Amino acid sequence: MNVQIQSVKFDADIRLIEFVNAKMAKLDRIAERATGAEVILRLDKDHEKGNKIATITLHMPGEDLVACHQSKAFEESVDEAIDALKRQIDKFKAKTEK
Repeated sequence: MNVQIQSVKFDADIRLIEFVNAKMAKLDRIAERATGAEVILRLDKDHEKGNKIATITLHMPGEDLVACHQSKAFEESVDEAIDALKRQIDKFKAKTEK
């Protein structure tokens, strides 16, 4: 799966990019039919619940699955967004099997 990672309002370090690539590789095993993915990491001004936002768009045949999560660390945001995508993938598989 082709994964594009974009950081907005900051420069992502190599460890964060490697972390995202490793998580997306694991997700690729679940989403066999995925054609690609976009990961957007950005900073927000809201410091109360965390200012690190991860938005992941997973391109599936016929539709895109999108998950977004905000927290105090990019790693946590990516983990939560991937968990949401896993639930969406299960629903997508159930819908396409009918």
